[in-house]
Amino acid sequence: MAGRTLWKAAAAAACATLALSACGSTKDTVASGGGGGGTGKVGVILPLLTSPFWQSYNDYVPKMAKSEGVDTLKTVNSNSDPSQQITDINNQLNQGVKGLVVAPLDSAAIEAGLDQADRKGVPVVAVDVAPEKGKVAMVVRADNVAYGEKACQYLGTQVSSGKVVQIMGDLASVNGRDRSEAFRTCVRKNYPKLKVLEIPAKWESDTAASKLDTLLNANPDIKGIYMQAGGVYLAPTLQTLKSKGLLKKTGEKGHITIVSNDGIPQEFDAIRKGQIDATVSQPADAYAKYGMYYIKAAMQGKTFKPGPTDHDSTIVKLPSGILEDQLPAPLVTKDNVDDSKLWGNTVK
Repeated sequence: MAGRTLWKAAAAAACATLALSACGSTKDTVASGGGGGGTGKVGVILPLLTSPFWQSYNDYVPKMAKSEGVDTLKTVNSNSDPSQQITDINNQLNQGVKGLVVAPLDSAAIEAGLDQADRKGVPVVAVDVAPEKGKVAMVVRADNVAYGEKACQYLGTQVSSGKVVQIMGDLASVNGRDRSEAFRTCVRKNYPKLKVLEIPAKWESDTAASKLDTLLNANPDIKGIYMQAGGVYLAPTLQTLKSKGLLKKTGEKGHITIVSNDGIPQEFDAIRKGQIDATVSQPADAYAKYGMYYIKAAMQGKTFKPGPTDHDSTIVKLPSGILEDQLPAPLVTKDNVDDSKLWGNTVK
């Protein structure tokens, strides 16, 4: 505890030396130039609404906007189409929004939309996915490399040897790439007796189901599964395993160890039932809260610098030069699945 206090004191001292910009803290940001006073409508663009995770995020947006004093338009759903997302951004800009909060579908394609916003002087906050290029005031995201590593470490401690599958996201997204590479690298380095089989599923439930079915036909001896997005992969994975007689509860002979990402209520229920073993809770509530916080700050002309924040996260500078607030994302197992602090336990 004393060490943590000293660390915070050191961080505070470091922040105090920064005269022009905040060091992560959401309490002491300072204006950098003219800014828009933090007023005006804000557009919020969703990547999709077929996932319970994004449905929850969508529900949090108006609540967090109100608590942060941000005036948002009705959210827009890009329906898993990167080109539609660019159109959605243009439409919002034509409606005269003064800020945008966007969850990019494609890390590269989103640049066109960001350029449109920049030309009109409209700040953008990216949520969940970091753009490869383009101007954003902040990326609000958890550490997706840590997602893959946590999944690897959990499976590695539960499965001593044999075949494990990772059902990957869209590799056009930095999230899919980060989780995939982190998982396979961690397995290769730390658990050489595990053999990784991969399913590129593009965040599509039907694709995940059909490819998992084919893979299980050829490899009925699978010992573990890592689902990179429980919101779209949980139901098809459980249904596919059930159809093949492979859905065994934790502790039963033949149980396939499953770890997921998202932290939705459906995953928590599956953990309680012994259908899956763990998930990494991606903070839908904090995504909405800090998406609203940072867009308001950006509209006021405020800026930030890398360093620890006052909400248990760290702002880092990505190789692209973009700043990213990496929010905490805890591993959830049967031991802590009922923790009332987990957002998945606060929604119906």
